[in-house]
Amino acid sequence: MTDGPDNLPLRYLRKIDEKLDLVLAWIKELTTRTGHLEQMYAGVSTRVDRIDSRTDRIERGWELNDKPPEAAQ
Repeated sequence: MTDGPDNLPLRYLRKIDEKLDLVLAWIKELTTRTGHLEQMYAGVSTRVDRIDSRTDRIERGWELNDKPPEAAQ
């Protein structure tokens, strides 16, 4: 077997190798982008947790609770 243009299986293997390189690069990009999304989600989640604790503190300060208005009298 030679590496010349008549070696059809080798040409196909090289094409497959090129396509595989493209797929691996795409997977790497998607992995990076997914990591960024996870970091963004963690930041938003932390902010929501802080809002929840601040709301609880405001409710305690205003002495709000889950009692109906007629029961509070």
